[in-house]
Amino acid sequence: MNIVVEFFVVMLKVLWAIVMAGLKWLIWPKEKSVAGQVCVITGAGGGLGRLFAKEFARRRATLVLWDINSHSNEETAEMVRQIYREQDDNSIAKEGAVGGVEEVPPFQPQVYTYMVDVGKRESVYSIAEKVRREVGEVELLINNAGVVSGHHLLECPDELIERTMVVNCHAHFWTTKAFLPKMLEMNHGHIVTVASSLGLFSTAGVEDYCASKFGAIGFHESLSHEIKASEKDGIKMTLVCPYLVDTGMFRGCRIRKEIEPFLPPLRPEFCVKQAMRAILTDQPMICTPRIVYMVNFMKSILPFEAIVCMYRFLGADKCMYPFLAQRKEAMNNNEAKNGI
Repeated sequence: MNIVVEFFVVMLKVLWAIVMAGLKWLIWPKEKSVAGQVCVITGAGGGLGRLFAKEFARRRATLVLWDINSHSNEETAEMVRQIYREQDDNSIAKEGAVGGVEEVPPFQPQVYTYMVDVGKRESVYSIAEKVRREVGEVELLINNAGVVSGHHLLECPDELIERTMVVNCHAHFWTTKAFLPKMLEMNHGHIVTVASSLGLFSTAGVEDYCASKFGAIGFHESLSHEIKASEKDGIKMTLVCPYLVDTGMFRGCRIRKEIEPFLPPLRPEFCVKQAMRAILTDQPMICTPRIVYMVNFMKSILPFEAIVCMYRFLGADKCMYPFLAQRKEAMNNNEAKNGI
């Protein structure tokens, strides 16, 4: 095909893609079913991971919960079991009301827990093999686990910087390498990267965290292109980039007080519900709230000094400083207690 003709064809395809993406903002497509599918969630012991587990349980997925804290992971598992029991009771009650005959539901979802340090690739690979033997092939992978050091760069021990990079970024390589081969073989699966708006644009004081989330997003986007290039259209990818979420991870973070009512920290439940809608409709990316899309676009086209001016106006340039001060004070108090 003549390159000029091909160029115009490509432009038409680009315009069509933009139109279709715009329509999805107005008319949400039907959500897919994940009932019976094996879903691995990392960092499931609390925060967003626990909420993702509960949402997938309501949709009757078989859940595999990974966390470094076995106690909190078991707490999440018990919440999931309670959801399963309630669904079964409701199903039996409905059947009894309609036909007077109680039937055993055709599929009984289960939940499995594993203590995993996703920052250690040997642990990831060995537990992944155990999951395949004990549960089955994984069809949904939610890379959610994350940590933050809470130190200014020059005060942060190298070990904490490395830990942040390994858990927030490198772990995505290990989990994906463990489960993607079978997804490719089946041409079926879904990989979700729970990143952050701080992986799209950064702020002062959390260099390690921002770098790790930028890395996770870069990994996700490159992997998305690789899957597209392999023409495996049955494998979906979703990137989740929320603004500050009120899980306690960044407790104390503050923007300008006059602006804060318009950009408050997100409720975790709202954040996860938005992410679930994106996952179940195969949306490639979800930013919450939607203003994050605009901020990311402006960062791409404006000069750096213009960005700095906007940050200072919003109070975003030093928004992490109160959080860092709280973390430092807490560490000093712990050291004082240990010294007594």
